[in-house]
Formats: sequence, structure tokens, C-alpha cells
Amino acid sequence: MITIIDYGMGNLKSVYNALVKIGFNCRISGEIKDIEKSDKLILPGVGAFKDAMDNLEKMNLIPIINKKVNEGCPLLGICLGMQMLFEEGYEGQPRKGLGFIEGEVKLIEPNEEVKIPHIGWNSIKYDKNCPIFQGLSEEPYMYFVHSYYINPKDKEIISAVTEYGTELPIAVHKNNIFATQFHPEKSGNEGLKVLKNFGNL
Repeated sequence: MITIIDYGMGNLKSVYNALVKIGFNCRISGEIKDIEKSDKLILPGVGAFKDAMDNLEKMNLIPIINKKVNEGCPLLGICLGMQMLFEEGYEGQPRKGLGFIEGEVKLIEPNEEVKIPHIGWNSIKYDKNCPIFQGLSEEPYMYFVHSYYINPKDKEIISAVTEYGTELPIAVHKNNIFATQFHPEKSGNEGLKVLKNFGNL
């Protein structure tokens, strides 16, 4: 059973619908007992880093997420859900993240070439050894909505990048943790492949 973690922020239904479409058992839940019984977890997110972390804290979900990840349960972070896996974000004001990955989340530097937020389809270059990217086309287009980008200390964990004014890291893989800045559930067949690969881990 895949649990899509409901902490009051995120496009939960579209992730749920995408997983059902490709044949996976899944549920949307913010209940500790449901998360405890899950085989895999998805942490989606749309909105501000601080608000999202505050919600996770208020719902007392941080300890169970920590426990599951430390036990080896596969976790997929999507968009804001990926950013929350890092140590710190600066949206609105500095806020500690979940801290699974060393590094921070920074504002994309605006210039003549780029608009903030970055909304739309961008091609990605990915690590062909990353388990969730198996079977993708050469430089697939994925759908993005974000103003902030990840800056991991360990560059070896970056599993995909995109060009947006400069090269931005937009996916990471560290042990049982996978995360993408793009929305696989909104990225057509290529995005569904990413979700299917995760579901089949």
C-alpha cells in the first residue's frame, strides 16, 4: 500500500488518480496508523515551505515519517515535498526542514531569461542508473511549478537537472529516498513511468 501523506497542502487527488490509473493500491491519509502500515510513502506539496513544515509538526507526522524512512521505507517527495526533505528553506522566513538530505532550498535567481515562478514544461537530463527514471525517453519534458530550487551539499545524489537560465538540480536519490521538483502526476506518460517505477520498487 502506497500512502500519499495528507498534511493539508498538496495536489493529493491528482497524485492519487495517477497511481490508480497505473494500477497501484494507494490511499490519501494524514493518520499516523496508516503511514505506519505503508509499504511506500509519497510526500507531495504545493505552497510555502514554512507553512508545510508547520502543518507536519502540528499533525505530529514528523516522527512517523522519520521512523519509516530510517527503517528503509521508500519515500518519494514531489515539488514542495522534495524541498521539505532538506535541512532548511528560506521561503518567507528561514525554517528547518525534515533534514534527510544535507543542503538548503534557495530562491531561483531572476534574470532577463527567466520568470519566477517557473511554470511549464522543461526537458530534463537524468541519471540513467536512477531506479525511478528507468525507461524514460532521452530528454523527456516534465511539468514544473516552482520559485525555489534545491542545493544539496552532496552533488552525487543529484539524479536530474534542467536548464532554466542556469542548470538547476531537480531530482535527488539517496538510499530509499527519491524526489523530483517536477510533477510526475502532471507530466503525461513520461511522468506516469516515474510513478510506476517508484511503485514497483
